[in-house]
Amino acid sequence: MTTAHNTAKVGEIAKTVLMPGDPLRAKYIAETYLENITQFNTVRNMFGYTGTYKGKQISVMGSGMGMPSIGIYSYELFKFYDVENIIRVGSAGAYTDKLNIHDVVLVDSAWSESTYAKVQAGVEADIQYPSELLNEKIEEAANRINMPIVKGRIHSSDVFYHESHVPNHVDFYNEHNCLCVEMESFALFHNAKILEKNAACILTISDSLITHEQISAEARQTSFDKMMQIALEACL
Repeated sequence: MTTAHNTAKVGEIAKTVLMPGDPLRAKYIAETYLENITQFNTVRNMFGYTGTYKGKQISVMGSGMGMPSIGIYSYELFKFYDVENIIRVGSAGAYTDKLNIHDVVLVDSAWSESTYAKVQAGVEADIQYPSELLNEKIEEAANRINMPIVKGRIHSSDVFYHESHVPNHVDFYNEHNCLCVEMESFALFHNAKILEKNAACILTISDSLITHEQISAEARQTSFDKMMQIALEACL
């Protein structure tokens, strides 16, 4: 079946999906790493592709920015397209000087002030967790190809720009042990748990709230190759 947000038919999407936020990054991953690619979605320019990596069928699709957006796309993939595994491959802002630009973070938990889980299913928890099995596969893949990763808790925020009088990155790091911030994983992990599927998240540090270093928007589309290779190898 198709949905209001995805024109793919059942069978056109692989059991495992890599999900960057940026649809142009999905296009880059498909064209750079996959063979025999077909495009299964263009609705709202949220590009989705299926191809093979070392003989393994894999799909890649953008999620958009924020929990409402990834909430829609991941729920539909899990519920209506029989997807079993979603690995988010995204960017993040560092909350500590222990993380440098281009470091890769494997998320072991996502803390959030978001009401996504409460509104979606009445879940009050402010921490959501990835699939242990997927995280093990990602860690094994990183070790196999000799790419270092940092494991830790991240902050999934509903808000990109905060006013000065509310808690900030220092508070989130000190009080919740959040190493960095992004805007999607809490909802992804919740959807996977509710639907009894698997989800994980790998992040590349694209900017730092401590040092104020950052990389360009163009570089974010094309320079996260370490993270992409780890995710692809984990799919094998």
